[in-house]
Amino acid sequence: PISHPADNRSDRMKIVAALTDPADAARAQEQGADLIEIRFDLMEGNPQALVEQCRACCTLPVIATFRSVQEGGRYAGTADEWFRTIQPILLQVDFVDMERRFSQHAGAVRAAGKGVIASFHAGLMPDLYELFDLERCLRTYGDIVKIVVTPQDEDDLIELISFTHAVKLPVCTGVMGDRFRYARAMLPLFGSELAYCNVGDQTAAGQYTVEEFVRLMQLLKGGK
Repeated sequence: PISHPADNRSDRMKIVAALTDPADAARAQEQGADLIEIRFDLMEGNPQALVEQCRACCTLPVIATFRSVQEGGRYAGTADEWFRTIQPILLQVDFVDMERRFSQHAGAVRAAGKGVIASFHAGLMPDLYELFDLERCLRTYGDIVKIVVTPQDEDDLIELISFTHAVKLPVCTGVMGDRFRYARAMLPLFGSELAYCNVGDQTAAGQYTVEEFVRLMQLLKGGK
């Protein structure tokens, strides 16, 4: 697993370099990333060859992601088509990002010895009780829960921070868009265990580069 329940979760935060080009993996590792996310839905080419290219230039764990159109990506296939696409690369990756629409295949991914990041992305802000309901639902099939939403004001952001702090099992929270970009740096301080950044092209609006985020954490935590 990526982590486990314990105190000082912010100390175990890991930086994910979300890539649109596997050739950027080496630079991501040099800049301080802990994991690589390959956004296959934003790439052209054979997925197996793309993973091999990534593996050839870095030694970090790899997350395979085919983000659906419904959640901000470009993948438009069915759940069964999604699994047929992911199956050939299961042995090459370490984690699979899995939205609820694909969750029927979580057992097969786990049987292959891979971790599941159960994810939800929305251009809205659920109520606090809905966030907890969503977390429980995603937890039924995921090793770590990833919830990315869109706060409409500062009160929404405070609720998202409170939710993040309250969840004691592995969780990643984030925001969509540029308006509350600074929350990407704040949420890890309250327990979000993955921070998605970029090297090369952004995979989402508002992302920091890996290099920027490493420096931000050093400043916010008083490191050198």
